[in-house]
Amino acid sequence: MNRLFDVPTLSGMIINNTTNHTGLPEDFRITLLVLYTFIFLSGTLNVLLMSCMLQSQRRLSFTKVSVINLIAVHSIFLLTVPFRIYYYAFNETWILGMYFCKIVSLMVHAHMYLAFIFYVFLLIVRYVEQCDQQHRLEFHRILHATIASAVVWLVIFGSMFPATMARYGIAQNDSTQCFNFGQALQKPAVKTLNYVICIVVIMGWSVLALFQVYFLLDVRKTFGKAMCQRQEFWAQLKNIVFLSIMFFCFVPYQGFRVYYVSEYGNTEKIIHINEIFLAITAFSCLDMIVFSGRDICKRINSSGWFCSL
Repeated sequence: MNRLFDVPTLSGMIINNTTNHTGLPEDFRITLLVLYTFIFLSGTLNVLLMSCMLQSQRRLSFTKVSVINLIAVHSIFLLTVPFRIYYYAFNETWILGMYFCKIVSLMVHAHMYLAFIFYVFLLIVRYVEQCDQQHRLEFHRILHATIASAVVWLVIFGSMFPATMARYGIAQNDSTQCFNFGQALQKPAVKTLNYVICIVVIMGWSVLALFQVYFLLDVRKTFGKAMCQRQEFWAQLKNIVFLSIMFFCFVPYQGFRVYYVSEYGNTEKIIHINEIFLAITAFSCLDMIVFSGRDICKRINSSGWFCSL
């Protein structure tokens, strides 16, 4: 284990005999290659499964629209993953240009935060519906759902993407290496912005978790020992699945990033560890497989093929 993290400080910028074209120690390069390969394969399966499952749901609920947007987020991100896999697998210099490198690098961050936003929206909708079970939040026309989704995407990308692309990686001059854009963290304003984002994500998840505890206690108080036989209890378990995905995929990265931002520039190994945590955030691509695993199994058992709708 000591050898795994045996890398010099940034002042040296030379890694004994494990140096490669990607600028990563060999162990980290292989780890990232395995992680992103698994994410690409399983994430693609997740998107295909859920696309088929959604065809059978005629009701255009807020939850369904949120899931459709999540699938779109995952799909766009997965389109960029093969470029990461190629870069790590063949240990070659980056030949696709710095602009495209920035797009591929940004997509893992965009995927994380967009997925987090849609998770928050989805859980809030489910909480509202559970408070008033007589009324279900639905779009009455596909056009309304399309407009609402388009507004969210335009606001997010229109307000953040152009400015981010203009400033992201501006200090990176070596176009032969990719995914190495942390130099901006040496600026106090950028550090502060990162701290704020980390705190907002962690606090956002914490507030949702507190609401979930309240709803679970309410179900327990209402139905007592018979709650496991009630549909309300299983609805809470589905909410917990989403909260668990958010916790395991996003919260550890945000917690580590606070330390990463504060210590950036002191040692090079912290940059490599940050890349591992960042890759783990992409495991949220498996969300719908976890969330609808039981429904998928029922469909396979009943029809012999889940897409026979």
